[in-house]
Amino acid sequence: MITDREHWFRALFRFRGSVIPAIYPRVLLCAILGLIISLLHELNLTISWSGFGSVISNFAVNLVLGLLLVFRTNTAYERFLEGRKAWGVIVVNARNLSRQITVAVEVQEAEDTKNKAANLRLLSTFAIATMLHLRNEPINAELEALLTPSQAVTLKSVKIPPLEIALWIGDYLQKQQHKNCLSLHQLTAMNLLLDDMVGAVTTCERIKNTPIPLAYAIHLKQLILIYCLSLPFQVVGDLSWWTGPSVALISFALLGIEEIGLEIENPFGHDPNDLPLEKICRTITNNIDDLIATNLNMKI
Repeated sequence: MITDREHWFRALFRFRGSVIPAIYPRVLLCAILGLIISLLHELNLTISWSGFGSVISNFAVNLVLGLLLVFRTNTAYERFLEGRKAWGVIVVNARNLSRQITVAVEVQEAEDTKNKAANLRLLSTFAIATMLHLRNEPINAELEALLTPSQAVTLKSVKIPPLEIALWIGDYLQKQQHKNCLSLHQLTAMNLLLDDMVGAVTTCERIKNTPIPLAYAIHLKQLILIYCLSLPFQVVGDLSWWTGPSVALISFALLGIEEIGLEIENPFGHDPNDLPLEKICRTITNNIDDLIATNLNMKI
């Protein structure tokens, strides 16, 4: 991600992560149409739409199109931001829950230490399983490496793997309370953190499974297309041979804004503009591994 001010020009000419690959065919189409209209105008064919009526209709279209694009982009970014906040809840609660398990759960014998470490790693698997679930991807080798064979088989058979992992963690905490290795107050506090993590998964599912209304998306695309294809007829009288480049620039701006909204409305995929879920999961895994190595004296 380019954030520093001195990288401004690097971002300007960056291809990966931009919307150019997605919109350039449509921009090229509009530019070619503009050149054709310019040629017809130079051949003294009456194709220019100028006059008071054209100005009024153009103003109305500009106003409606601008409002639609602003609403579309804001709605998409709100979904992107809400998804990031949900993953922030997963990160914070995984850290807090792992810390509380490490400190609060009493260890009575060596087997308890191994059991505690295994359940701490379930917090890492929860994050990875959530990422795969949101991407509709099956259990992968990275996740299987953190599980027992029986757990891996179980996760492959359930529809919502993170929920099953949360059930395992909750069952472990409940058993520790029954063994008097955990107080009822501590159990309640940990279950609240676990509930929030499940709630974050539900939030991500809601974002993913609630698309922008189809009628709205179709109407916006139709309006952009009509505007871009009619624009050469409105400006050719003033711009002549500059009609093609001007139409290409305007269509690039409009189509680009619409495409940005389309890319970020579901921020859980593999696109460059999606959330860095692999990095977030790796952060949680590293935090858990450090806790186990430093506090349980176990090698990772």
